Amino acid sequence: MAEPISVMDIDDDNNNNDDNHSLKPNNKGKNVVVAGTPPDTKATPWVEKYRPQSLTDVAAHRDIIDTIDRLTSENKLPHLLLYGPPGTGKTSTILAVARKLYGSQMHNMVLELNASDERGIDVVRQQIQDFASTQSFSFGPKSSVKLVLLDEADAMTKDAQFALRRVIEKYTKNTRFALICNHVNKIIPALQSRCTRFRFAPLDAIHVSERLKHVIQAEGLDVSESGLVALVRLSNGDMRKALNIFQSTHMASQQITEEAVYLCTGNPLPKDIEQISYWLLNETFAESFKRISAVKTRKGLALVDIVREVTMFVFKIKMPSDVRIQLINDLADIEYRLSFGCNDKLQLGSLIATFTRARAALVAAAK
Repeated sequence: MAEPISVMDIDDDNNNNDDNHSLKPNNKGKNVVVAGTPPDTKATPWVEKYRPQSLTDVAAHRDIIDTIDRLTSENKLPHLLLYGPPGTGKTSTILAVARKLYGSQMHNMVLELNASDERGIDVVRQQIQDFASTQSFSFGPKSSVKLVLLDEADAMTKDAQFALRRVIEKYTKNTRFALICNHVNKIIPALQSRCTRFRFAPLDAIHVSERLKHVIQAEGLDVSESGLVALVRLSNGDMRKALNIFQSTHMASQQITEEAVYLCTGNPLPKDIEQISYWLLNETFAESFKRISAVKTRKGLALVDIVREVTMFVFKIKMPSDVRIQLINDLADIEYRLSFGCNDKLQLGSLIATFTRARAALVAAAK
């Protein structure tokens, strides 16, 4: 079995004859963006096409970005642990730091591994240690250290994390490690203590909206105000999700409206949720079951999406606190059961029964 080739092994005597050879590091997972022939922009996913190229382009988290920018400029970059939900700019931030540090030599100085694909102890012992132990080239006073980027590090095995702890200690002089994860509690304390931690929270609606407006202007799209609001709402602070929904909707419909966005994603429209909530609060059990089942079938809605949206709608309804608390708790139980694949009809019956009890409590409270 051939040994894996590290990024530092790609230089050979034929580099002068084949320019493309040096642009193909043996990395799995997300590819490092390097200088070269620009790709076909029409075929490029918008997630990559509009990925921030510098730290100033990152949409939010200015306090974190400014701190990392200052540490990079002063050549004081520590080992980093960036954590938070998907689509909040963690990977983009590190790639922007790498571009600032190394410029066109980035592919020689950065080893990027997606730990979800390669997460065993052998990767730490072979690829990472081989790359970290190799003497780095010096392209300037600020780029004398190499960078190892471990994306989705929370998927690494515990043994691999313990092995990585020793590698980080041993090669700190010439290598910096950047760990990216969604769940920081899955990173062992020994690794956390060796890194400077930054939490990337879900993006504010205003930041998502501003970035989408930039895409609208760049692509020359016809987007209604309600369509933009729907994109921001469905993204839940995830910029990657927002761009993917946006591009999918654009491919399906020339004019991007609220209805087009919801139709593309399969989420129930706000007016459908209002109608369903009205039935739940006012109609009999049998009538509610029949009408909600008909809407589900006609529009292809998932019950779990209906439960989540109805839960958000409950927060807007005026009702006694104790009734609201019990209702939210029961809805949470239904969603939990649905996540395990329980029967939809039974859970729909449970949903209607929950609202029937809440309605009875509301009538009793009014007397």
